[in-house]
Amino acid sequence: MNRRKMLKLLGGGVAVGGSGKALYNTQIGYGVITGTNVREQDLKPLLTEWMRVGDYRAELDEYAIELSGDTVRVVDGDDAVAERSVTGATPEEGAAIDAEYGLAGGPVEELIRDVPALRSGEFVVEGATFDEFFERINDADTSQFAVGATRDGYDYADPDTVAGFTGADPADPERVVTALRTAFREHSSYDKPRYVAGSIEDNVLFGAVDLRKHFESPVDFEALQSGEATGLFCTELTRRAAESLHAVPAHEATVPVVTMFVSDTRHKHAYTGVASLLREDGDLVMAITFLDYMHSTLYDDLYLTGVLGDGLDAYNSRHRATDIYWHR
Repeated sequence: MNRRKMLKLLGGGVAVGGSGKALYNTQIGYGVITGTNVREQDLKPLLTEWMRVGDYRAELDEYAIELSGDTVRVVDGDDAVAERSVTGATPEEGAAIDAEYGLAGGPVEELIRDVPALRSGEFVVEGATFDEFFERINDADTSQFAVGATRDGYDYADPDTVAGFTGADPADPERVVTALRTAFREHSSYDKPRYVAGSIEDNVLFGAVDLRKHFESPVDFEALQSGEATGLFCTELTRRAAESLHAVPAHEATVPVVTMFVSDTRHKHAYTGVASLLREDGDLVMAITFLDYMHSTLYDDLYLTGVLGDGLDAYNSRHRATDIYWHR
């Protein structure tokens, strides 16, 4: 029995029976009648709760930089040629090491300066729309190695895979963001049959029967390009976006970014956070935007972009965050 036949057998009346609960799960709670949204929320506690600035390694021309616990090292092969405590040393000491070993971009100075601030939550958070975000960071004094250190824990896609899927240079995050929107629309769709099955499973059958399993398919990049993937959920779109934007190390990209898995348990939704770090007037600033590839894909599926807009920008009153995971 195929996916759509099974849905037909379930009957339209069953779906209608759960429509009230589905409406509650998807449309209410963004702050108009009740609830809140990302423009109103204090994002910093959500960002710091799950952020981990842990083990990190950046390959440079001749040396590598390693961060492990409290220690940052300059490594030549398997040997550490210099090391300092990020809490016990000063940025000036780090700058001297950078100069001694010819380390472009000042990685030791930057990690000594910014890692303790990140770990203690001593930074300012600035939310922005997608366009505003890249305008903000393109010419800013970004902390490329500190951004790289926040990526610990995510899977990375192969750069060639990302380039083949999106047609964009994986080292250009701004271009990848928009190219992913086009690629998801071209190679897949939002998995509406699986969504309907899940809605019936959750809101009518209350989990008594696993309907979703009958509508699942591979969702990796290879399956997307081959046409084997029959559709994607918001969680899968979010993970593919994170893997794509992390395909190139932060310090090798045109601008350094880190992505997050944003979970809205109230509305059973997930979407993508994209952040960067910059220094401004001595303060560490985390600029962040939010992207919704489910909306951008679904609106295109239903020919509603002319009415509802593009759907990609999620820094708005139609998105809410329960948790912001850096490692999912």
